Amino acid sequence: MEPKRLISTLLLLLLITMGSSSLPTNPTQRVHVPCKRLVFYFHDIIYNGHNFKNATSTIVGAPSWANKTILANQNHFGDLVIFDDPITLDNNLHSPPVGRAQGFYFYDKKEIFTSWLSFSFVFNSTHHKGTLNFAGADPLMNKTRDISVIGGTGEFFMTRGVATLSTDAFEGEVYFRLRVDINLFECW
Repeated sequence: MEPKRLISTLLLLLLITMGSSSLPTNPTQRVHVPCKRLVFYFHDIIYNGHNFKNATSTIVGAPSWANKTILANQNHFGDLVIFDDPITLDNNLHSPPVGRAQGFYFYDKKEIFTSWLSFSFVFNSTHHKGTLNFAGADPLMNKTRDISVIGGTGEFFMTRGVATLSTDAFEGEVYFRLRVDINLFECW
């Protein structure tokens, strides 16, 4: 190899080595600082055969031993629920909504009380415009659960992050309220 080419190759290797040494070698050393933090509450009132006027969700699929009006025994295993719930800035169901939580959840285990959910926060208020999209497992017996923020539209275009859910209140099998603490790490 001619000397000029050898020197160029060595310089290139040196630059590559220097550039990669400035990157963290241990992923746990990375500091994740959210670009945006939000807190909302969403209120789910499941149809129970008597509350059609107030219901914001309903069972649309049930196992053969259950029905579509009452949640199934065995940790509601097999029930599929569709919802269109109000989102508020505080934990009061009667506060003015800033949007709607629209999506579904299904109970996916017999042995423990858990579900999997996929939904969007649809905003059209003076506070926010656009959508935030969520998906993930929801082990309901844990005090807090993390699910993924997988995208959005409008002011949340291409956003990603983590939402921490906590059950803020529940009344039997008819009403529950979730507190949703959202930390966005990719904001445009």
